[in-house]
Amino acid sequence: MAAQEPRAEQESDFTASKLGTKEYWDDAYKRELQTYKDIGDVGEIWFGQGSMHRVLKWMVKQNIPKNAAILDIGTGNGVFLVELAKEGFDNLTGIDYSNASIELTRNILDEEGLVNIKVQEQDFLNPSAELKDFDVCIDKGTFDAISLNPDGQNAAKLQYVSSLTTVLKPQGHFIITSCNWTKEQLLEIFSPGLELLQELPTPRFQFGGVTGNSVTALVFRKLC
Repeated sequence: MAAQEPRAEQESDFTASKLGTKEYWDDAYKRELQTYKDIGDVGEIWFGQGSMHRVLKWMVKQNIPKNAAILDIGTGNGVFLVELAKEGFDNLTGIDYSNASIELTRNILDEEGLVNIKVQEQDFLNPSAELKDFDVCIDKGTFDAISLNPDGQNAAKLQYVSSLTTVLKPQGHFIITSCNWTKEQLLEIFSPGLELLQELPTPRFQFGGVTGNSVTALVFRKLC
């Protein structure tokens, strides 16, 4: 399926930022890797522990098989892979385009004794042919970072959608957590190839009498 240009981006886009560059994340994970080696600190957990537990709770409630092929897109420090393994999921793959991220993840997995988790240095916008047939794809902040890419934001977002439809099985689930995009915008970006199954509860805030969500978490299903 060819990716179609998201209509939502015409209404609300983001200023390009170094947060959207590989150089930024290489430097960040080099620092986290050194910190882990020095004091054993695994580093930042994107969106906090609650973001992982929210996704895990949904997966358990939906009886996602423990042997389901699960891809963690932009695995970072691999902590989510650890949590998935502790929940009993045993067919896990984590990818990141930062070599330092992958080294950090492997160090943490080794420390946890989790030797069967696959970890690969891969750019999700240019996935290898072997990266395919996943039952569940999970993104926690990676699409947000891609949205800030100074070298062609729109093209990067289109390629992300194309990559997702390539690696995800028909009827497979895509679970995304974002602090940049609203529910309505994500629906525009990931339709028509995926349908929304559920919006997961996230922390709410109130300002000036208006209540809203600071984080959006959605579950999609690939249609074909």
